[in-house]
Amino acid sequence: MTSSESPGLASESPTDPVAPASAGTPGGGIGTGVGILFEGIGMLVRERGLWALAAVPVTFCAVALIATASLIYLNATPIAEGLTSWLPALEVTAWYQWLWMGPAKLLFGVFEYLLFALFCGVSVLLSLLIANLASAPFLDVLSQRVEAIVAGSVTEDSGSGFAAIVSGARRSMTNELQRLLFFVAVWGLISLAGVLIPGAQLVAPPALMLFTAIFLPLDYAGYLFDRRQVSFNARRQWLRENLPTMLGFGSAAMGTALVPGLNLLLLPSLVVAGTLLALRHPIEV
Repeated sequence: MTSSESPGLASESPTDPVAPASAGTPGGGIGTGVGILFEGIGMLVRERGLWALAAVPVTFCAVALIATASLIYLNATPIAEGLTSWLPALEVTAWYQWLWMGPAKLLFGVFEYLLFALFCGVSVLLSLLIANLASAPFLDVLSQRVEAIVAGSVTEDSGSGFAAIVSGARRSMTNELQRLLFFVAVWGLISLAGVLIPGAQLVAPPALMLFTAIFLPLDYAGYLFDRRQVSFNARRQWLRENLPTMLGFGSAAMGTALVPGLNLLLLPSLVVAGTLLALRHPIEV
């Protein structure tokens, strides 16, 4: 691995250097993860030198979100019916049955709304992941810029010149495609289990949320780890050692995906924040 100095990038920002945690030492908590995400958003807003790179994935995000929102809007009724088809039908045949059926209907209505909201949230995240794949080469350069600004240099395994640029773009897209396929595969298995196994419908939604919250830190810190050729086993250990921080980061990322306007900036902001996360909690390779 080589460490390439980038004095111009490092000097254009007042951002203080990251103070990394000791390698292999658990640190932080849920609040730390949430804070790093919003620190990444703030850094992207503050650092004008990052805006040009961020504009490309923001454009891809806008297209993906508009397409996703349109599909959900046009198919809202069949989607809602499909999500709740397994719930029992509550029918009232006498007025006194409202004494217990009324609260049950209200509870079911709230649950159906939450289930639909979860579907919308995960759909948004999936569309952003697809936009992430198309934007991978630009996001990799964005991650390099953030590392240079914060740490003063970029540690990577590539050389220099046009061949290195092509190799880096291919590497970033290949690695991002692998992460996307892994996410879709696990999400599909959990969803399938929720459909086929009796009673699993109640367990599948929180399991999907938990998996997504764990996956997002691995995904958005992945650009820095890809450049350093960190193994998947090392990343899993990194995740376990800093699990509260990772859950905080991933949960906040899922929440911000549901905020109109902010979700357009979410993709580059997550890469900025994921790079900060990897720098704060480094993996020795």
